[in-house]
Amino acid sequence: MAATEIGLELARTVALLGAGVVAAPIFMRLGLGSVLGYLAAGLLIGPFGLRVITDPGAILSVAELGVVMFLFLIGLEMRPAKLWRMRRDIFGLGIAQVIASGAALTLVGTIAGLSLTTALIAAMGFVMSSTAVIMKMMEHSGETATPAGQRVTSILLLEDLAIVPLLALVALLAAANGHIDAHARPAWQSAALALAAIAAVFAAGRYLLNPVFAILANVGAREVMSAAALLVVLGAALFMEWGGLSMATGAFLAGVLLSESSFRHQLE
Repeated sequence: MAATEIGLELARTVALLGAGVVAAPIFMRLGLGSVLGYLAAGLLIGPFGLRVITDPGAILSVAELGVVMFLFLIGLEMRPAKLWRMRRDIFGLGIAQVIASGAALTLVGTIAGLSLTTALIAAMGFVMSSTAVIMKMMEHSGETATPAGQRVTSILLLEDLAIVPLLALVALLAAANGHIDAHARPAWQSAALALAAIAAVFAAGRYLLNPVFAILANVGAREVMSAAALLVVLGAALFMEWGGLSMATGAFLAGVLLSESSFRHQLE
């Protein structure tokens, strides 16, 4: 029975990889980009297509792992000094985009007949863009390093950081409407946990990573360096998830903290 289940999982994995390998080059040749090809491949083999995969949740961890790895590589290209120069775009353009888009979508929702609370929550959900998809599209078109690409990256970073205050807003709106979750954390506690997670990841990257990688480099085992890099990426992602932020944010921060490391190229 166990062997049969393993065989089915392996067959689904092969189908998933095969669909992506076939669809991505076709869509790139058509000038539509690889991201659209991957989306089409997912539709084809998903529960509304050929039903090779009927439970999308079963492969969610694989998809999240891909996003985590991709955001880590993006972080390696973003040195702390560069991020500091982008601070006005991050907190200026980013906040403006979230507020403007949220207000516009809330208005659309209320016009469509939704209550103000429902429209606001739905709108703020739609405001959150897919960092992985947009960054991949910019990378494919060579726009990541352009001024416009940097501004888009700034907005995406702010959107990731806005998750905690938006979740706190949802909790406040629920309480105001008489829906109180006894197991939910207070808003101040969620914010404190998020800040503590960011501070812990920053401290570890600042004071621990370089000495640890130096010791591992002296050992001379290449596979140990690879395992350590994976541990850093996944550990930061998991720690940020515990703090209430996205795993992608943790991986991105880990990449930024290692971007000035002398072992940056080995990690990449």
